[in-house]
Amino acid sequence: MKLLVSRRLPESVMEAAARVFDVTCRGVTTPMDHAECVAALRDFDVILPTLGDAFRAAAFAEVPDPRARLLANFGVGYNHIDVTAARAAGLEVTNTPGAVTDATADIALTLILMTARRAGEGERMLRAGRWTGWHPTQMLGLHVTGKTVCVIGMGRIGQAIARRCHFGFGCRIVYANRSAKSVDFPAEQMDLPAALAAADIVVLATPGGAETHHLMGAAEFAAMQGHAIFVNISRGDVVDEAALIAALQAGQIAGAGLDVYEFEPKVPQALTDMENVTLLPHLGTAALEVREAMGRMALDNCIAFAEGRPLPNLV
Repeated sequence: MKLLVSRRLPESVMEAAARVFDVTCRGVTTPMDHAECVAALRDFDVILPTLGDAFRAAAFAEVPDPRARLLANFGVGYNHIDVTAARAAGLEVTNTPGAVTDATADIALTLILMTARRAGEGERMLRAGRWTGWHPTQMLGLHVTGKTVCVIGMGRIGQAIARRCHFGFGCRIVYANRSAKSVDFPAEQMDLPAALAAADIVVLATPGGAETHHLMGAAEFAAMQGHAIFVNISRGDVVDEAALIAALQAGQIAGAGLDVYEFEPKVPQALTDMENVTLLPHLGTAALEVREAMGRMALDNCIAFAEGRPLPNLV
């Protein structure tokens, strides 16, 4: 059975895949474009895509009778795949939930602390030779302990972030979510405007896709407190990036920590110019053991398909 891996995975995963499948791996690290997706649907039995690979409705429309029958996505987010179009064409779609939860939550905490305590700004100052020594009012930031944290999207990752904030830093947790959640820590569900207004720190942890596109826009940033910081570890297009930039430039919010971007990998110059913004290059799951676990989970879905078993992580 022919398997296409869209971008090279850790070697342990590639070796495991080669023991089961006839594996082809693209030799570049950029996302698959429309033409590549069309060719993959035509030429392979199973495809293991990941972030940004353009499996849109238009790709399926060009291949009315595809050879491929499974898109085993490497990653929990699958907004680059039109699942409805895939199923209409006879393909199933799987993802890798669970494997990404803790690593992504850790990056959220990294962004919270770096932004609140001005760590990036401080390091740049030091590396540039501009640090003249400690004094009592230098680099004063936001003290995280005991603050109110708003989590938008209380799924696995949102809960992991909230848990870290509550148990690690004694934070009050408020959240905005379509449904109430039963969790092992105190948390108050609010509508989005009320949750934003209550928070010192706002963390966006929703899935991407049409339903959440520009969930955070001008009105939402205006609802935040002036001293509050905003963190996004979800998907870039959940945020209206122009509205975020305007809010930061106007001083409506105090800072932002971002791991994802609306037009990734393009990052606006306006963001890179701001000292009160922490910018990471989509590091959410960038730890070897995490990427190996994600790869094994994606491969388990491929193997289950090849063996005619139920798919473990069907979307």
